[in-house]
Order: sequence, then structure tokens, then C-alpha cells
Amino acid sequence: MADAGLAARPAMSKFERYLSVWVLLCIVVGIALGAVVPGAFAAIAAAEIARVNLPVAVLIWLMIIPMLLKIDFGALGSVRQHWKGVGVTLFINWAVKPFSMAALGTFFIGWLFAPLLPTGEISSYIAGLIILAAAPCTAMVFVWSNLCEGEPNYTLSQVALNDLIMVFAFAPIVGLLLGVASITVPWDTLMLSVVLYIVIPVVIAQLMRGRVLATGGQPALDGLLGVLGPISLVSLLTTLVLLFGFQGEQILAQPLVIVLLAVPILIQVYFNAGLAYWLSRKFGVAWCVAAPAALIGASNFFELAVAAAISLFGINSGAALATVVGVLVEVPVMLSVVAIVKRSRGWYERHEALA
Repeated sequence: MADAGLAARPAMSKFERYLSVWVLLCIVVGIALGAVVPGAFAAIAAAEIARVNLPVAVLIWLMIIPMLLKIDFGALGSVRQHWKGVGVTLFINWAVKPFSMAALGTFFIGWLFAPLLPTGEISSYIAGLIILAAAPCTAMVFVWSNLCEGEPNYTLSQVALNDLIMVFAFAPIVGLLLGVASITVPWDTLMLSVVLYIVIPVVIAQLMRGRVLATGGQPALDGLLGVLGPISLVSLLTTLVLLFGFQGEQILAQPLVIVLLAVPILIQVYFNAGLAYWLSRKFGVAWCVAAPAALIGASNFFELAVAAAISLFGINSGAALATVVGVLVEVPVMLSVVAIVKRSRGWYERHEALA
């Protein structure tokens, strides 16, 4: 029944399709508001308890919890059915993607582009890129899988497994790679971020999901998601307006920063998608699993990344800005990956026929 619920969801709303446009508008609005009403942004920045910014924390919960409502941990029982595809994606998500981004960030941001970037923010930019890569995508994967006619049971079980692993692996991987990059790791804040933005939202979402399914079934859950989905996106965009309100002066001084940060993100997405797709073909995985495997391997849970970067380094940090660049490029780049895997289906399945 889980696959029926997944297939019934619209592939992509118009609002989601134009997410990059809304992010660009948030950049403009945030920078303008930051210049016009700086006092309001200062007051928001000061609303903290134990280094947690309360307005931003509320917005982040509104972003993340609707995404996690889509996850059915009962689907973990289906993992064995597509174990090769699951293995490929786990390898990419947890053994390749964070480490490849650390390498790309160090090369491009720490060395090649360093003369073009503010010296004091370089390590923060690299940290943001690492955080972005350490959070495998949760919600938008369902959209990408639908668009490429992927196997829904595989997608659901893989995302559920990734979310479970993320509870335990996100903090150690981020801490390890930040340490390797010689970035001071605030372990107490990192663990608090995991509890606030992964553990608690997962528990709340699963309790809500169970209650709604018990009382109204899948139609009631779909109805709730239909209501909460726009709230999640509006909360994301509001968070971005706040972030760019704080970042405005720096961005106006060096507008090239956003373009330069996008370079390692774009290379990493295509590299990981291509590697997942090639490995799937090598191991004889059916195309309907290989296509979403490539997409799950390449995309990021950018809502969590933004939350973690803000929590660890502050809303006006280079790390937060780097994660937002990930949001900016997510939709167009992932749509291009969808197009590539669909157009290459004949090539992929010729190998299956010969095997």
C-alpha cells in the first residue's frame, strides 16, 4: 500500500518547480530588508536560548516536520527486496558524498578560489559545504523518483533507512570532516542540533503520521501533507529572507561568492549521480531502481543542512550561506539529472539485456 500512496502524490508542484526563482527573490528581498530595517534583524538575532535562535528554530521545525511525515519506517522491511540498489546508495551517501565534498570544497574554496573570497570566511564556507553533503535527501527524493518512474518501494525503503542512519551518523561524519579540515568542532552544539533538528522532528512526525493513519488512513495523511507542504516551503523561504538580511552586506561586497560556492556543489551532484548510476549498472540493478538510486545519491536534505549550519556557525555565517547555495541549485540541477537518466535508459537496459 505504501507504493500506491507514493504514486498518488503529484510529481512536482509549480511552487516546487520554481524553487530557484523563489530563492533568488528571497536574496533580493532579504538584502533589501536588511538594509532598510537592520534593527529588526538584530532583534531576531538576539532572540536566543542556549545558542538556539528561537524564531529560526520554529521556522526550521515547520520546514522539516512536514518532510519527515512522508517517511514510513515500516518500509524498512522492504530493504531486502532491492539490496543491491540500497547498497549502492548507502555507499554513495555515507562513504563517498561527504568525503568528496570535503575534498572539492578544500580544493576549490580553500585553494583555487581562495584569492577571490573573504579570507575570514573560507573555512566557514567549506564547513557549510560539508554539512550540506552529509545530509542525504528525504522529501524531494519522492518527487525525483516519480519524475523518472522509479520503483516506489525501493525509494520509500531507501529514504527510511537513510533517515534512520542519519540519526546516528550525521554528527560523527560532520565532526570528523570538520576536524580534518581544521575547523573547530563545537561538539555540544552539534549534538544539540542533531537532537533538535533530527531526533525530535522524527519522533514528532512519526507520532503524527501514526495518529493520522489510524484515524483517517492514507487519504487523511495526503490531506495533511497538502496543507503542511506549502507551510514548509514558506518557512524555508522566510528563513532564507532572514539569512540574506544578515548576509546582505557581504554579498553586495562580493556577489561572486554565490557563483563560486555553486561550483563544487554542481560537480559533486553530477559526480555522485554518475557514480551511483554506473555502479548500479555494474551490479545488474534494474533501471527502475538505478534511476532513483542516482538521484538519492546526488541530492541533499537542504532543510537540515541550513538548520545545522545556522545552529553551529550562526545565521550570518559563511557556512549558512553555503548551504543556501545548495537550495538555490537543487531544483534545476536535479531536474537535469532526471532528464539524463531517462534519456540514457536505452543504453542502461542494453547492458541488462546482455547480462
